[in-house]
Amino acid sequence: MRSIHLVIIAALLAAAPALGQSTFPDRKIRLLFGFAPGVDTAVRILANKLAEALGQPVIVENLTGAAGNIAADRVAKAPPDGYTIGVLAAANIVVNGSLFKNLPYDPVRDLAPVTQVYGYPDVLVVNNDVPAKSVAELVALARASPGKLTYGHAGAGSSMHLAGELFNVMAHINAQQVPFRGSSLIVADLMGGQITMSFIPPTTTLALIREGKVRALAVTSLKRAPFLPDLPTMDESGFPGFNVTAWFGMFAPAGTPASVIDKLNRETVKIMASPDVQDKLHAIGIVPLHNTPAEFAAIIKSEIPYWARVIKDADIKQIE
Repeated sequence: MRSIHLVIIAALLAAAPALGQSTFPDRKIRLLFGFAPGVDTAVRILANKLAEALGQPVIVENLTGAAGNIAADRVAKAPPDGYTIGVLAAANIVVNGSLFKNLPYDPVRDLAPVTQVYGYPDVLVVNNDVPAKSVAELVALARASPGKLTYGHAGAGSSMHLAGELFNVMAHINAQQVPFRGSSLIVADLMGGQITMSFIPPTTTLALIREGKVRALAVTSLKRAPFLPDLPTMDESGFPGFNVTAWFGMFAPAGTPASVIDKLNRETVKIMASPDVQDKLHAIGIVPLHNTPAEFAAIIKSEIPYWARVIKDADIKQIE
């Protein structure tokens, strides 16, 4: 009889973790985002919808600093139970391992991909006084005045920075980079003529482009953007293979139970595929994304060496 009791107790103990996971979530979830309020519209839309689907609050916490690395590090070091997750930028996962000399987390070892959430191409825009009406004319202008053209970006490793450096390499020009602390400051200096151009997120400039306050020349994705369908890509503009697409994805700490990852994936995919969310995001220049954890992991695996090569070819120095 005693042996039977021991068997029953052992079975119950073995089932305990599975039972705990099946109740996920039974309290609030923290959703970390490494950038300031104002650029987190898509994240907050997701958090609100996810809270409805899961029946628990999903609280967005903006942890700014170090180009999003602080938020990524916080997710990486959180308990692997699904109650602290993050929407992290591509740079934090596929770029910064090559760009930063001492990254405090390992993007592949310490983080578990759940799904891509949204993305966008940057848009090459110029001040209206710049005579170039196409990318080819801009390149000709840059070659005629070596070192005089400038491009603004929001920090080393940002898609804006990498697009500018890739443009320099592929066009064989020397546009000078001008770092800013935020996209809104770039727009102000671009409109004022203090800088020549920028590869800037559409969320910042879509209204200005439509109002004719800045001139858009191309988008940085391989396919045309749904919110600017008449604008050519850099690939179409004479730069085959030019592809700088910013994406943001949901991550959990490595070691999070597969059942929790699957539940977060399933609900997030439903949300990002819903017509109302797609319409809201397209209106502000964002493309909803979704995939399986395995598909997302494959994208990460392919992009890490790509960006390592871009950083090396552009001779971008590592950040201490």
